[in-house]
Amino acid sequence: MFDLRPVGYVVGLLVACLGVSMLFPMGLDLLAGNGHWPVFAESAIITTISGGLMALASANGVRDRITIQQTFLLTSGVWLALPVFGAIPFFLGATEARFVDAFFEAMSGLTTTGSTVFFNLEDLPEGLKLWRGLLQWFGGIGIIVVAMVFLPELRVGGMQIFRSEGFDTFGKILPRAGQIAQSISLIYLVLTVICGLAYLAAGMSSLDALVHAMTTIATGGFANTDASFAQAGAAAEYVAALFMILAALPFVRYVQLVAGTARPLAQDTQIRTFLITALALVLIMTLWQLGTITSSGETAFRKSLFNTVSILTGTGYASADYGQWGPFAVVMFFFVGLIGGCAGSTSCSIKVFRYQLLFTSIRAQVRKIHSPHGLFQPRYQGRAVSEDVLSSVMSFFVLFIVTMGVVSVLLGMTGLSFITSVSGAATALANIGPGLGPQIGPAGNFAALNDAAKWILTFTMLIGRLELLAVYVLFSAQFWRG
Repeated sequence: MFDLRPVGYVVGLLVACLGVSMLFPMGLDLLAGNGHWPVFAESAIITTISGGLMALASANGVRDRITIQQTFLLTSGVWLALPVFGAIPFFLGATEARFVDAFFEAMSGLTTTGSTVFFNLEDLPEGLKLWRGLLQWFGGIGIIVVAMVFLPELRVGGMQIFRSEGFDTFGKILPRAGQIAQSISLIYLVLTVICGLAYLAAGMSSLDALVHAMTTIATGGFANTDASFAQAGAAAEYVAALFMILAALPFVRYVQLVAGTARPLAQDTQIRTFLITALALVLIMTLWQLGTITSSGETAFRKSLFNTVSILTGTGYASADYGQWGPFAVVMFFFVGLIGGCAGSTSCSIKVFRYQLLFTSIRAQVRKIHSPHGLFQPRYQGRAVSEDVLSSVMSFFVLFIVTMGVVSVLLGMTGLSFITSVSGAATALANIGPGLGPQIGPAGNFAALNDAAKWILTFTMLIGRLELLAVYVLFSAQFWRG
């Protein structure tokens, strides 16, 4: 019989921790004197007790090791349970959101997607603003640990290529996860603090600097105003662009750098490819703006830098309605969002390393066609790439395209327009944030979508954040028999 107790124990502990974290926005509301603090008090009690009871009920099933099946279930279970409880403050609080909207917002936060269904964000109580930032901050650090510990062991989407770099964890997933999380969490916290101080120096208020620091390092994109960064100022845009790039790099490289080893950071081909790609895209968009939108070189560069990096890393901030920049910009931003940052970072989407593996596989195949008797082994960072890694990457690409197509069709069946359906599917699956078009574009909002579309997008965010295969395997009969 499939033993769910180890899964329930970990999920319960994390839910209880989420409940304890609700005391921070409660305290902020108390200090602000806005009368909203009882909502977080109630939410904290409900969440902490529920998580604690779940952990206690499952404690007798904890072991030193958990099976691969339990690990798959745990990975998806955490990202499903936490948004349910994370939605409570939205459901009970000032937004008075229906559950579908509250769950959408919480899932968008914890998956660091950044899509929102709320208007008048600047009028929200201080605690809710902080809570939205905390959800994304927790989701950012969580996905790093998942990417460095769980996904390589589960052989998901080619992530097994990072097993040697992401620490040898097979058979010791939970103990090693704690050690990895401790090292990465300190780097994550330090980057957040530095980013917050930089925002303060750029002219943001204390709360805005804190929340935007958390959502920037998480590459999440939740902002405290409906206008996102449109009125934040030039200095804040440059600060955001810098830290979005830093957050899109592999955090294990920062750990190695702090340990005194800079060579892996300098020699990582994934990092070089990402930075070169970002620079090329920014220059292209700057030239496009100079030729069609504005004659100001600094404005064109700044707007191109900020919005391109925001979409490339999957952060989802916007400092301008780039939907008005012309068809070329719209098409470019659509495909830029499907690139993503580096593996082991807080960024999302397909990731740079998968494109590298795809192109090196294609190059080897082309050379084999040209020289049938030659031996051409695809290589990544000087190492030969095994067939199972290439197969996993190809499966990921196929599943990504098929899933995006199916979700687009389902959204279209709910009555959404073509551009809203396709861009909505892409932005949810790649966890980008804004879509395209007047409804869900950078100047729009997801609030007006029908409930069916919101549920579809909510679960698409979950599937995309966990690299598709980690979720799809749960629907296999062989998985449950195994």
